[in-house]
Amino acid sequence: MPEGPEIRRAADGLMQAMSHLPITLAWFAFPHLKRWETQLTGQTIDKIEARGKALLTWFSNGLVLYSHNQLYGVWRVVKAGETPVTKRDLRVRLENHNAAILLYSASEISMLSADEVTEHPFLLRIGPDALDLQLTVETVQARLMSKRFCGRQLGALLLDQSFIAGLGNYLRVEILWQARLAAHHRPRDLNIEQQRLLCQAILDILRLSYTTRGQPGAKDHHGATFRFRAFHRAGKACERCGHAIEKTTFSGRPFYWCPGCQQ
Repeated sequence: MPEGPEIRRAADGLMQAMSHLPITLAWFAFPHLKRWETQLTGQTIDKIEARGKALLTWFSNGLVLYSHNQLYGVWRVVKAGETPVTKRDLRVRLENHNAAILLYSASEISMLSADEVTEHPFLLRIGPDALDLQLTVETVQARLMSKRFCGRQLGALLLDQSFIAGLGNYLRVEILWQARLAAHHRPRDLNIEQQRLLCQAILDILRLSYTTRGQPGAKDHHGATFRFRAFHRAGKACERCGHAIEKTTFSGRPFYWCPGCQQ
């Protein structure tokens, strides 16, 4: 399942393809969305916003398309008039004179007003987005140590979208490796320095993944690029201490960690 950085990069690519040009064709597979097709024709897309693992597509007439990829949904950018051959089910097509953006396989799609966005059940439930540049270590630390979250095991907490939106399996693995913490720890058992290292890792790992993952030669302002230190590296030596990375299961998902330095 795509995680926050992948969703944000997808939003960037979709917005670039639509480039504020008028929509010449809007098509929806689901009957309850059909009535919006004519209302979107001639409108432009003002912005495409990632909220955790959901996308909000804001149109110039005030409508907002909410979509969540869930496990199998995927957006594609193609040339105008092009329909790729695929086994996936097309759910949404938005097209201008140059390009079309296509949503396949997703089932959680709805049209909202701006007011309804603030009341959407999923959006009300999720926590702050880790890719929000206004989010600070201090804010994350306050959430971490709140009564709601401080008793949760870290391996489960980092998958909970109500804590920080956009986190997922490969990110929790890399965050805990960076912070030198095992998955069974609870925030209330950490000292102040461990808390800050964990919260800094949450912000740094997501932002580094967004800016550099899958982009050869890309660098962030520290000259670093994202790569896996623990995820999918079972049996390989930990680059920090040399101990073999191990694979287990935590909260029903594959989990990778170093018993040598994640204490």
